[in-house]
Amino acid sequence: MGEAPAAVAQRTNATLTDVVEELRTADRFLLTTHEGPDGDALGSLLATHKLLQQLGKDSVMFLAAKEFPLPVEYRFLPLEEVFHEPPVDLVDRVVVFLDCGNIDRMPVDFLRRDEARILNIDHHHDNTRFGTLNLVDTRASCTAEILYRLARLLDAEITPEIATALYVALVTDTGRFMYENTGPEAHRMAAELIEAGVDVHDIYRRLYERVPLEKLHLVARAIDRIQRLDECRLAVTYISAEDYNETGANESLTEGIIDHVRALEGAEVAGMIRDKTDGGAFARKVSLRSATGRVDVSAIAQRHGGGGHPRAAGFSTDLSYDELLAMLCTEVKAQLGIS
Repeated sequence: MGEAPAAVAQRTNATLTDVVEELRTADRFLLTTHEGPDGDALGSLLATHKLLQQLGKDSVMFLAAKEFPLPVEYRFLPLEEVFHEPPVDLVDRVVVFLDCGNIDRMPVDFLRRDEARILNIDHHHDNTRFGTLNLVDTRASCTAEILYRLARLLDAEITPEIATALYVALVTDTGRFMYENTGPEAHRMAAELIEAGVDVHDIYRRLYERVPLEKLHLVARAIDRIQRLDECRLAVTYISAEDYNETGANESLTEGIIDHVRALEGAEVAGMIRDKTDGGAFARKVSLRSATGRVDVSAIAQRHGGGGHPRAAGFSTDLSYDELLAMLCTEVKAQLGIS
């Protein structure tokens, strides 16, 4: 087993070439992503794991046990090898954070060791560059797009399994190629992944056409509860702990519900407030979407301990529903210049 590369100064901005060298030189890796992982997080995690294994590396994936079961859309991904506890040789592994704008978005103490060598690969504009090496490209449509470039520089074989993981990340983070982050590179990448063996129809059905009845009941409640605050051009809905109990749904089934709120005509910002049921530090989670791009919802989320993209962000809070409505309305009006 070779030695890990010598430590370098913290918070170094890295190039693709720097990261390729790191992946070639180091032997052992621990891969992780943010809590509440979405398609880009999970697809990037799995694709990087398979890529490193192909290079003959010792790679393990980590997600906290509370992240399971995953949202139903992503349960077809082969993530049975994910660790829920740190490996015994953690101190000898390069820790790779994928799609994680802030180390606080993976609140696990053992990953915060001062001496840890951290490789931070991401595309969020508000990334705090918390790694030893930081490869952050805000122009990329998703983290998987950056990984695809790395894979090509490494002369890796894009197997059907790797291609599928990357495609899941790409198609979900671009909103099925409808969001403004979708550029020519995303479409070129999609075409090449399809050539590598992606079954587009099968992935589409697994992501969007396998909806449990419990989720439909939850969606119905969320839609019925939409409030439109015209004075600040905000549309918002709320999912309570009682909704989960009465529908038989769980938090993992909330994926995509906010898109129904965002579709409401005339709303600049869509919000979904939901009670948390995992016994964590906060009572509620807030997801925000900017419908037209006139409001930077990541700025709102950052002020309340969260983060994300200018048009998609979130945070956790102990504020009540009424307090959240008042705060969000004030924040949106301030950005829109509404008195």
